[in-house]
Amino acid sequence: MNWGGWSDFFAMGGYALYVWGSYAVTLGLMVMEIVLLALRGRSIHGELGRARKRGGP
Repeated sequence: MNWGGWSDFFAMGGYALYVWGSYAVTLGLMVMEIVLLALRGRSIHGELGRARKRGGP
């Protein structure tokens, strides 16, 4: 596709809301996945630490 300038690029031929909205939703979900994985990892490490202090498995 050939654009006349940056404003035409960002307008995406009239479909900017759908295109950039899709990118935003995808980026948001990817960031949320990373945050949730980090939180779950912390939780698991905490449980393992507590189990070791108790002498459990």
